[in-house]
Amino acid sequence: MATLTRRAAFGLLAGPLAGQKQDRPNLILVFVDDLRWDALSSTGHAFAKTPHIDRIAREGMTFTNAFVTTPLCSPSRATFLSGQYVQTHGVTGNTPAGTPISHKLITYPMLLQKGGYETAYVGKIHMGMDASPRPGFDRWVSFRGQGVYIDPPMNIDGNDVARKGYMTDLLNDEAVAFLEKPRTKPFCLTVAHKAVHGPFTPADRHKNLYNEAAITVAPNASDDLKSKPAMKDLKPGGGSNDELIKNQLRCLAAIDEGIGRMFAALEKSRQLDNTVFVFSSDNGYFWREHGLGDKRWAFEESIRIPMLVRYPRLIKAGSKAAGIVANIDIAPTFTDLGGVPAAPSFQGKSFAPLFKNPKGRIRREFFCEYFKEANFPRTPSWRAIRTSRYKYVHYPELTGADEFYDLQKDPGEMKNIVSDPRANAFRERLVKPGVPV
Repeated sequence: MATLTRRAAFGLLAGPLAGQKQDRPNLILVFVDDLRWDALSSTGHAFAKTPHIDRIAREGMTFTNAFVTTPLCSPSRATFLSGQYVQTHGVTGNTPAGTPISHKLITYPMLLQKGGYETAYVGKIHMGMDASPRPGFDRWVSFRGQGVYIDPPMNIDGNDVARKGYMTDLLNDEAVAFLEKPRTKPFCLTVAHKAVHGPFTPADRHKNLYNEAAITVAPNASDDLKSKPAMKDLKPGGGSNDELIKNQLRCLAAIDEGIGRMFAALEKSRQLDNTVFVFSSDNGYFWREHGLGDKRWAFEESIRIPMLVRYPRLIKAGSKAAGIVANIDIAPTFTDLGGVPAAPSFQGKSFAPLFKNPKGRIRREFFCEYFKEANFPRTPSWRAIRTSRYKYVHYPELTGADEFYDLQKDPGEMKNIVSDPRANAFRERLVKPGVPV
């Protein structure tokens, strides 16, 4: 897939960049586990305090329509790293089958490492239970499976190490230590937090945050589910309780502190403005919408994620881009900005052109999918297409259960209008195997 040349990517900078590796930007991706798109102060949350994350938005760009191609931990991580759809890379669920696949993926850190970058992975890999280093990283800090919040066992550069402390703080420490390391070449750092995943354990210093705050339930929490045959085994009115929601936000507070520390480290080394700083999440999370908790379904709260990017060399502070982007686009964007060739296996697109043209777009729609898991029998497999206005969800293993929504008129996805003639074209594309084009 074609990418920007270095001169095109940095067209407003003085002089050609070809051959000037010292001018290539550093690259940071921090992504959170189970953080929905609107859980930040900068994306509209009523009481969450996220000042350091908000700085990325204030001094950079907010992508207001960012999504994952599969709303599930392991598949999403493989997509972030490989730039591939789940049906292509094969990590279809949170199972041990992901381990051998994860060691064979062609990833953006691997390509950047070969292109002269120093690379590091800090945090949750969760493709199988194997915590050992994957190819393409000079520094590796991870843990088995979901990990634990308190006193976590870790794998550091291939060695099993017992650590004392709170998981998020330990990961922040490792990220900052990598940023503070003296170096003569650009770096690429990927930080994948365990938080804000269950069991939703905040740091002791944050356990009383938001005690007096009131949770406002979205109108679609009252969905009676009658127009959604795929949800016939679910009861209306359930989902995440208030304390769970508050604990997710309390867990986020330690992540936000870590972002602040990363900013400070970059400022100290005078590398902040030469660094592309991306903040995102591996999927969304339901706060009682449609009576749901967790993720996995094709509704907006599950598939939509925050995507904030700071890079003042190309991005005007406080800008917003409404064009659709997805986690599949991170890998080609990072190789693009790093001036290395994209892998032929990449299926996403670089969204770097949107930095200078926020009103542009790299796609008119995106495809997402989910493969049924044995441990979650009430959530069927599905395939979906979402445009700026419409969403069609096809359930290949169910008859008569498909859904079609006009998101402009029905942003809460309450009214399934699958009998609308406009749905036919979407249905025809989704019933075919493969990625709809």
